[in-house]
Order: sequence, then structure tokens, then C-alpha cells
Amino acid sequence: MPTSWLQLSLSAPTEALDTISNFLIERGSPGVVLEKNAVRAFFPHPNGKSLKRDVRLFYRALRTIYPAVKGKPLRWSVLKDKNWNSSWRRFFTPQKIGRNLWVTPPWLEPPRSQRRAVVTIEPGMAFGTGSHFTTRSCLEFIEEVCASLDGENCTALDVGTGSGILAIALAKMGAPKVVALDNDPVALEVARSNVRTNRVKNIVQLSDAGPARVKGSFAVVVANLVAETIIDLAQALKKRVSGNGYLILSGILKPKARDVLRHFTPAPFVLIREKAARGWVTLLLRKER
Repeated sequence: MPTSWLQLSLSAPTEALDTISNFLIERGSPGVVLEKNAVRAFFPHPNGKSLKRDVRLFYRALRTIYPAVKGKPLRWSVLKDKNWNSSWRRFFTPQKIGRNLWVTPPWLEPPRSQRRAVVTIEPGMAFGTGSHFTTRSCLEFIEEVCASLDGENCTALDVGTGSGILAIALAKMGAPKVVALDNDPVALEVARSNVRTNRVKNIVQLSDAGPARVKGSFAVVVANLVAETIIDLAQALKKRVSGNGYLILSGILKPKARDVLRHFTPAPFVLIREKAARGWVTLLLRKER
């Protein structure tokens, strides 16, 4: 265990936060925290010189895509190991989502409530802790559609599972079978650990297959990806949803939402509702028989 940590703090426009956090995770950060128009990331110390150079070059290149990044400073600080938990973990608290869910990190107990299922997620090496709007809105739609379906028939497919949070929530909401896909081996390992922690190993089946290779159809299909990937997978996603089943699409920047919808509507899907905030859109669709 390192005796000290490097903390990176930076400001950025909302639409750039996921790109930045993904880069920092790939560069070795075990903890990335998204705040409003800001990112905090933590790295084992010392490995600062090459890390700072790589981040600086990445940040410079990012300005060509997101001009608003220009002029935003990169702030580095050193934290002693004894301050690690308070500096990183203090950003994660139990979150109440919808009517029936708590999402909590493993070191905290959520407030006791017999009416709420608890999803325990280790933050860090895979996307999905419930704090980002795209994940939260997916969870809210999952709660809604699971409540409307007969539990026995609520089979589910989670495409791009990341930390496994959506697959675990589906299991906790009564789905008898959940297939969770991701082509990132790190994400699958994190998801596997979270599935064990939440004791849903008998329900959630993890795989590195793409949706085109999955057999059968599902009452609920969730894809929290990006607009371009959703469009690329549109044909496979449509085939995986059973008649009268639900499709939840997220990770979509607002300007891309109409383009995504064109690949699913007016047939065979109808748009039931959408949630939008902070430049992101999540869509809830239903497949007509």
C-alpha cells in the first residue's frame, strides 16, 4: 500500500467529464470522482513525472474537441496515506434512487429501510456508481419497468455492464435471469466482484460476448453506452427485446438523442418517456408486437 497519493483536480465542461475520467482510469487511477463540472482523481505516489506529462498532453489534445477546456488549470497535490480514505471516500455516500433502491459503497451502511433494496458497488476501476445522471436515470427506469412486469417474466440483458450496477439492480428488483455483457476484461472483473458482494451470482451471468451473439430475447434490455455505439448495435439490440418488452438507452448526449431515436422508432418501438439533465438523455422505449 503506498504511503502517499497524488490527487489531481481539474475543471471541465460536463460533456467532457466521462472522456476525462475514462482516460484517468486507464492511466491507473483506482479512484475517480465526478463532481459538477470537475473531476478528482487519485494515483499511487510516487509515479508523478510521467503521469503528469501524459495528463498534460491529453488535456492539451482535449482542447481541440472541447474548446471550453482551454485555460482550465491542472491542480496536483500530495496526500498522506492516512488522509486517503477521508479525501477519496468522503465523496461517496449512500444514495437513494427511485422508491426502492439504495446504492452504497461497501464501507458504508445505508439507512435501514425494509422497503428498499441495497446495491453495494465498489467505486474505482469501472464506470457506474450511481452518481452519474446516465446510471441514475437507468436505475429509475429499471425500477419502473420491473414493477410493471410479472417478476417471473422479467428477464433482462445489460449491454456494457461496467461495474455491474444495472445488472445487480435488475436482480434486486426481481429479475430471475440477467445477462450482463462487457468487452472490457477489467470491467468484467470488477462486475464479477460486485455480483459476488451483492449475492446475485445465481441470477447474473457475465459475458464478453456482443449482443448479436446472445441467444433469445429479454423483457428488459438496457444499454448505457454512447450514442455512436448504440447506433452501431441498433439491429442487435432490437432483436434482443421481446414483444411488448422494454429498451432503456442511455449515455446519449442531448444533440444525438433524435439520431438515436430514428434507429428505433417509429417501428418496432415507441418512445414511452425520456429523462434529460446536464446535457445527457436517457430513453425508455417499448417494443410493439
